[in-house]
Amino acid sequence: MTALEERIKYEFKNPALLKEALTHSSFVNGKNHHSNERLEFLGDSVLSVVVSKYLFENLEMPEGQLTKLRASIVCEHSLFPFAEKIKLGEEIFMGKGEENTGGRHRRSILADAFEALIAAIYLDGGLEAAREFILPFIPPLDVLKSGRLLIGDYKTILQEIIQQNPEEKVIYELADESGAAHNRVFTSNVLLNGQIIGTGVGGSKKEAEQNAAKEAIKLMGYETN
Repeated sequence: MTALEERIKYEFKNPALLKEALTHSSFVNGKNHHSNERLEFLGDSVLSVVVSKYLFENLEMPEGQLTKLRASIVCEHSLFPFAEKIKLGEEIFMGKGEENTGGRHRRSILADAFEALIAAIYLDGGLEAAREFILPFIPPLDVLKSGRLLIGDYKTILQEIIQQNPEEKVIYELADESGAAHNRVFTSNVLLNGQIIGTGVGGSKKEAEQNAAKEAIKLMGYETN
């Protein structure tokens, strides 16, 4: 059993699945390896199913609140600390260039690898094995029942809420940019079907967009932290 298998308390019957889950696309170029991108795709769905079922069975809440809670649990901002907890970054196969630029601690890479690991466990041991791996990462019920969003990735949460209606489209636009070169201030709007539903300000475009999404979520009647 590898060190990672000991940490996650799961031993793979097919070690090749674990290796694929830990292989970043930067490691694949010119080598006979598969990246974890396909597993990430599957893991995202498995995670959503497990979390949805858990919330449905344990919380008497309206559909909108359940959607919000699920989004807060499965978004990248949440998966990153999950991955760090099991020291996933230490185990990922990646190219030297990616590693030298901080890839082992990059939020997106670790969150994607966490989803790929879920898929690998699912394919190796079935849904129950995946469920047993996922459940310890879900916040306690008393925290979930408080009705507060736990995570600050508001763009992901907003997208999860909106995508219940596939015909609706969310976009972000830069409304203003001001200040000195070393101290820029950005203002961004988030639009739903062409209508502004939130505005945010920040020291970067990304921060402004997150704050715009946060305002939109609050205006929809959801609490944010």
